[in-house]
Amino acid sequence: MSDIYFLIIVVTFATGCNKTVGTSTDRNLPNIIYILADDLGYGDVSAFNPNGKLYTTHLDKLAADGMMFTDAHSGSSVCTPTRYGILTGRYAWRSSLKKGVTWSWDEPIISTGRTTVASFLKSEGYETACIGKWHLGLGWSRDTMGNVELTAPISGGPLELGFDYFFGIAASLDIPPYIYIENDRSTSQQIDTIEERLGKEFWREGQIGHDFRHEEVLPMLTEKALEYIDNHANGTAPMFIYFPLPAPHTPILPTDDFKGKSQTNSYGDFVIMVDDVVGQIMSKLDEHEILDNTLLIFTSDNGCSPMADFEELASFDHNPSHIYRGHKADIYEGGHRVPFIAHWPDKIAGGKVVDETICLTDLLATCASIVGDTLEANEGEDSYDMTPLFLNDQKEFPFREATVHHSVNGSFAIREKNWKMIFCPGSGGWSEPRPEEAKSQNLPPLQLYDLDQDVGEVDNLASDSTIVVEELTSLMEKYISAGRSTPGPAQQNHGDVFLNPELYQ
Repeated sequence: MSDIYFLIIVVTFATGCNKTVGTSTDRNLPNIIYILADDLGYGDVSAFNPNGKLYTTHLDKLAADGMMFTDAHSGSSVCTPTRYGILTGRYAWRSSLKKGVTWSWDEPIISTGRTTVASFLKSEGYETACIGKWHLGLGWSRDTMGNVELTAPISGGPLELGFDYFFGIAASLDIPPYIYIENDRSTSQQIDTIEERLGKEFWREGQIGHDFRHEEVLPMLTEKALEYIDNHANGTAPMFIYFPLPAPHTPILPTDDFKGKSQTNSYGDFVIMVDDVVGQIMSKLDEHEILDNTLLIFTSDNGCSPMADFEELASFDHNPSHIYRGHKADIYEGGHRVPFIAHWPDKIAGGKVVDETICLTDLLATCASIVGDTLEANEGEDSYDMTPLFLNDQKEFPFREATVHHSVNGSFAIREKNWKMIFCPGSGGWSEPRPEEAKSQNLPPLQLYDLDQDVGEVDNLASDSTIVVEELTSLMEKYISAGRSTPGPAQQNHGDVFLNPELYQ
């Protein structure tokens, strides 16, 4: 089998683009496949954590033949805001969502007037598909009593944001409703109710379609992605496939073929199943002989969730966060530092390791550069072009001026070179000290870490480094007030943005 290359990217969803549709047949544009894992820790990919106990053979090959980014970050430490940022190139805290995630019946958070990666690429002649977990809100139909009608058309989803085709689920696999959606409606006309399940296989009580089985969802989505490649691989237009997986997020449901395969726990087995999904996509691209001109990116939406059972994994000497503090939901590195691999044989030299800081919001500007177009002032306000890093022709470093991090409760941090400043006491999330614990312990309201010397975020230098604190505070305030972190004219945020998350209560 020949080598296989992907662009797998974590993406958020944006609205329609006003550009006219162009042609791509004479530009030899690459296919772009963005695979986004759900709650996969930095340390769960063995190429990034050689001392871990999970062996991800397909991802390791992707990394060995492609480009590994060791300082890549999701836009948030939880999923909805990260997905918003991937698709729009804009930090989600600029939208209506200031903390947390969207839930079962929440409205779409991407407005139909906003350019997304899908709408932009569609305007450049790409065929665009989203296959997988959406989790950005949907416009559900309701009856005269206000009750959701799950079998009626659904608005505000992928089809209105630039995707030609959608097959997937509304949100996380533990959040109802549990239905497959194809394009703009449920595949099931019969809706039942399922009880809550606890443990690693956790899901909430809620409505479920007659054709829906939780343990079948990852295989079903994979089958749909493979079918889409089969049907479009030899067409006249290049493909953009956004493939956000529902795994290894809860419910943790490895199929029988993968149970016990990791020799750790069921979470480890589920990670190996995710690795196998990547292998299947690679094999399909190889089959169609479209590897060399396919940009493949693989990444995760945030750090690993405590539902993986950190104590149990530690008994096998495995840490999903590797050497980093914290996990999903946290402002610490374990919450938002993610594995990131890019592979594009025609353009990217294999075997490269890049230590420059990047963010998942950078996809939109990168796609614009690939097709030879530019973004408007109100597009991709927090998106930087990664192609100089791909092509090893970046003249000035750092690649980004600074990167903003965001936790589940709305806490901020800003990273500039080696300095990371956190605008809250504690984790801002689920690890200790949690927000209420940090407040009761009277912990300092600011945290400053030199990540070159203290990657574990242990030694808070805020009280001894007032100049750095002032400079980073000023830069963060500038990014908020300007409505952007990239060069360009000021833009508007949706509502007020506060550095203190308590102001959102």
